[in-house]
Amino acid sequence: MRQVLVIDDDRAVRDALVQTLELADCRVISTGSFVAAKDYISPDFEGIILSDIRMPGRDGFHVLNYSREVDHDLPVVLLTGEGDIPMAVSAMAQGAFSFLEKPCDSKDLMRVLERALRARATVLENRRLKTLATVGDPAARLIFGRSTLAEALRHEVRAAARLETAVLVKGAPGTGIAKIAEVLHLCSARAKGAFHKRSASGLERDALQREWQACHGGSLFLDEITALSEDAQMALLDLLEAGSETRLLAGCVTHDPLARTQSPALNNDLFYRLEVVQVRIPSLSERTEDIPVLFQRYVTQACEQAGVAEPEMSADFMAELMARDWPGNAHALMSAAMRFALGLTNPQDVGGDFGLTEQMAQIERSLLVAALRKTKGRASLTAEQLKVPRKTFYDRLARYGLKAEEFRE
Repeated sequence: MRQVLVIDDDRAVRDALVQTLELADCRVISTGSFVAAKDYISPDFEGIILSDIRMPGRDGFHVLNYSREVDHDLPVVLLTGEGDIPMAVSAMAQGAFSFLEKPCDSKDLMRVLERALRARATVLENRRLKTLATVGDPAARLIFGRSTLAEALRHEVRAAARLETAVLVKGAPGTGIAKIAEVLHLCSARAKGAFHKRSASGLERDALQREWQACHGGSLFLDEITALSEDAQMALLDLLEAGSETRLLAGCVTHDPLARTQSPALNNDLFYRLEVVQVRIPSLSERTEDIPVLFQRYVTQACEQAGVAEPEMSADFMAELMARDWPGNAHALMSAAMRFALGLTNPQDVGGDFGLTEQMAQIERSLLVAALRKTKGRASLTAEQLKVPRKTFYDRLARYGLKAEEFRE
C-alpha cells in the first residue's frame, strides 16, 4: 500500500501536499502535529512519514527521533524552509531518509517519496520472509491437498497475505473459511499480532470498535460479513478509511462454488472495498483427487488423539470416498474420518453405497471440471486436451449439468 503520513502545522501547505500525493495514487493520512500523528507511527506502519521541521511544540526532529525509536527502518522525509540547509544536514546525520526545501516541485517531491516507499516495501517484505523462515510456511503446513486447485489456494493465500489489505475469504459451506483466514494471518507480517474471530451476526458498533482496537497490529476475522448490521457496516467503513493498524479478514459463504461475489446485504462501499482482494476456497467436488489425502490426514489426527491404531483403508474404499458428493465439504469429511478412526462406522457407511457406474460418473464429472478450470472454460481446447470428439464432450457437459462459460474468468 502506498501510504504517506503527512505532518505539517500549516493547513495550506498540508492540503497542497495531500492533493499532490493523492494524484500520485498514494493513500494519505493528514495531521497537523506530532501528537495527532503519534498513534499512526508503529513497526507495522506500511508507509512513510513526510514532516515539516519547524512546528510549534514537538518539531520535525522530535518526529524523526521518535520514529527511529519505534522502528529504525521507517523512512522519514523532512521539509525545510528556504535557508535551513544546515538544519537539514543535521537531520540527515540523525537518520532522516531525505530532505526537501519548501516550496518544492511536485516531481522532485514524488521522486524522493517513491524511493522511500520502495525502501519501506522492501523492509516489510524482508521481515515477512524472516517470519516465515522462523515459523515455516503456514500455507504449506495447514492447507492440505495435492491438486492444482489446492496449490492455487496456497498461492492465493500467500499473495493476499503480502498485500496487507482487507481480504474477503469465501467458499461453500464446510470449506473451512475461518481456518483459511487464520492461515492468511499467519502468512502475513502480522503473524505475531492478535487474531480474533467473531461472528458478524449481532455484532454492533461499540463491540466492533472494541474488537478492532484489541486487534491493533493484528487481524480481525468477521465470519458471515453479510450478517453485519447496517450501522456496524458504517462503523467498519469508518475504521477502514481511518487507516488503522488492524487488518480486516471477512468471511462469506457461497452456495454456488463457481459464483462471483454477490452480497446484496452489504453496503455498496464496503462491498466494493472487500471485492478487491478475494480468496476463494474450492469445494471438494472441484478437487476430488484431494479427498483421499484429506481423509487420511484426518484419520491419522483422530487416531493420534485417541491413542488407537489406524484402521486399514483399501484402494476400493478410497475410490468410494472420491465418488461421494460431500456437500458439507472438509467439515463433513473430517467428521466421517473421525467416526471411521474410532470404529463408530463401517467403511461402506463412510463411502456411501455406490456401484461402479455411479463411481465412474462422479470421477468423470470431476475430470471434466478440472479440465475446464485449467483451460478457463475454452470448450474446444478442453475437448482437444481430453482427446474426445467435440460432440461427445458437449454431450458429457449436458449430462452432468456443466456449462463451459461458467469457468471463464
